[in-house]
Amino acid sequence: MRILPLVSASLLAPLMAFAQHPDIDRGRQLFTRNCSACHGDTGKGGRGSDLTTGQWKHGASDEDLIRNITKGIAGTQMPAIPMPADDARKVILFLRSLGGDAATAALPGNQEQGQQLFFGAGQCSQCHMFGGRGGVTAPDLTDVRNRLRVPGLAAAIGAPVKLVEARGAGAVIRGVKKNEDTFTLQLLDDKAHWHSLAKRDHTFKAIETPHPALTAGQRDDLTAFLVKAPIRYEPSATWTPAADLNITFARLKNAAAEPQNWLTYWGDLRGTHYSGLKSITPTNAASLKSQWTYQLGGNTVETTPIVVDGLMFVTGPLNDAAALDAQTGRPLWQYKRRLPPVASHCTVMTNRGFAMLGDRLFLATLDTHLVALDAKSGNTIFDVEVDDYRKGFSITHAPLAIDGMIIVGVTSGECALTGFVDAYDAKTGKRLWRTYSTPQPGDPNRKTWQPEKSADFGGAPTWMTGTYDADTDTLFWTTGNPGPDYDGSVRLGDNLYSCSVLALDPKTGRMKWWFQFTPHDVHDWDGNQTPVLIDATIRGQKRKLLITAQRNAFYYVLDRTTGEFITGQAFASRPGRRGSTTRAGRSCCPTQRPLLTGTLCVQTRRAPPIGVRPHLTPPPASSLSRSAKPALSTRASPKIPNPAKATPAAARRLTRSKALPEPCERSMPSPEPSSGTSPCRPGHPPRASWPQQEASPSPRPTTAT
Repeated sequence: MRILPLVSASLLAPLMAFAQHPDIDRGRQLFTRNCSACHGDTGKGGRGSDLTTGQWKHGASDEDLIRNITKGIAGTQMPAIPMPADDARKVILFLRSLGGDAATAALPGNQEQGQQLFFGAGQCSQCHMFGGRGGVTAPDLTDVRNRLRVPGLAAAIGAPVKLVEARGAGAVIRGVKKNEDTFTLQLLDDKAHWHSLAKRDHTFKAIETPHPALTAGQRDDLTAFLVKAPIRYEPSATWTPAADLNITFARLKNAAAEPQNWLTYWGDLRGTHYSGLKSITPTNAASLKSQWTYQLGGNTVETTPIVVDGLMFVTGPLNDAAALDAQTGRPLWQYKRRLPPVASHCTVMTNRGFAMLGDRLFLATLDTHLVALDAKSGNTIFDVEVDDYRKGFSITHAPLAIDGMIIVGVTSGECALTGFVDAYDAKTGKRLWRTYSTPQPGDPNRKTWQPEKSADFGGAPTWMTGTYDADTDTLFWTTGNPGPDYDGSVRLGDNLYSCSVLALDPKTGRMKWWFQFTPHDVHDWDGNQTPVLIDATIRGQKRKLLITAQRNAFYYVLDRTTGEFITGQAFASRPGRRGSTTRAGRSCCPTQRPLLTGTLCVQTRRAPPIGVRPHLTPPPASSLSRSAKPALSTRASPKIPNPAKATPAAARRLTRSKALPEPCERSMPSPEPSSGTSPCRPGHPPRASWPQQEASPSPRPTTAT
């Protein structure tokens, strides 16, 4: 193979100065002592690989090489070498002197002309990608400077392209070999179509085709661009998804029509978790057997795969990802993310999966970025920062893809932070709006935090994937516990919009309505459970409903158009539970502190009267990212049942329900002392907020049956 002359005589002086660097001799000594047994005294290789070419498979940046030297490379024969980082840097300096890296700063060629050549006459971008633009059939060259040194890059520019031609069943397929095992070979053809070919059914022939011819000056310009250009992801504003892999918004809305696929985290935009496939039944479920395994790494795997037409897209706990052949488990591509030390901050080390729109996958990361990947190649299209992970933010959930937008939330519940929901343009990664999950200055509901400044560290994290209602064009996103978590004494009041579901306009982020499941939570009863959207008939009337089972042990049914509370049913009795089905979401004992022994606070399971709708006053426009006209507040007082007209059994239940709140009345001040009323009394109209004081817990558990 002919290596193109890239380093001219004008660079001899810098190279000689580099060779005389005072630390190179020390690096040579360290290399000889620790590395030469495998790589040879001169780094030319032996049992180990040749380190003088600059083609380092596991990364060529200083950070990569230090990690590889001091920690070893898993799955290879490269062991960890106990060496201080400073000594490792000297070894790297010696290795770079072998490859002539000192010439990088003095490379000939024009960077701007090289960029024009890459995306224009040089035709490089037809196959290669740089900064989120270009083709996907050849390797992404965005970070080629970290994988190849200058001599290796020069050799690659001049080398012919290696292809594989497959013949079988009367068809000829030509493309780039991406993977191969004993039985199959995966090709990506020149139209970016994937082929998984059984070797027993095909014959294969290696062929070569030359790169487009370039002059010496053009090669210099191209090399200068690839080595020196700043790495910025700037995807084109025009995006035409691949014809054979295009998850349109229409397909997402009609996901139930494709039971063989799993197009979004919940299975569909309504959060039903349901597949229409019928091949697995209670009769044959016991005979299911494992067919293949793919190791994601990490011990908190919580991902839900996206499955599209035989391809499976998965994420790992550390934001690694892969595209797999769903039939064999063979990886078609793999994405590796280099995370900063996020574990030292306030996060849970996991990831729940991708969102997909068009031919792009969207990954939210532990270092609080949103990344768009090309679904066919795994190449990065854009990588934008949602917020600063150093503050304590992270993202562990799968994003939600809707019409041209990607929606994400954050973790923040125990980090003295405030949650929010963001929307991003799926084409460019530009943020479209942000809505905070605690009331901002100017929002009247900020008074539900006392003192009001406690809302500024109030938590309400948005750490679970939301759902979307195409009928009303409404986005539903849930929020977690207020902060601090178990101590409510520094955040008196209901603490809106924690432990709630928010109904948002996806175009602007404006809050249409909200419903709080657990006011003033001091038990870590996050409201982040799935808001499932269904249509059903209630008392002869067809209704659009939102249903959810919450950690406070109540199952809720709301009208998803208006937020009207329809019913709340207890599905379990648990110590310390707060919540009331007779008060439309208002807790039975809002100020009760958790006890080690537990305090059971249970009201009747009878559903509350229809029409009770608490907490329907949207925040003003000033608290949101976009202006909006707040809707009118709607509140109906519930009809108090008359025990005299009830059946004997019902009368006994009503009598018990009226008697139960007594422990709360003793420990909680009335919202209006002059009225003598109590927020624990069944049938008391719910209030948007009132100041609540922390009360001493009851001296002994109070049990109701």
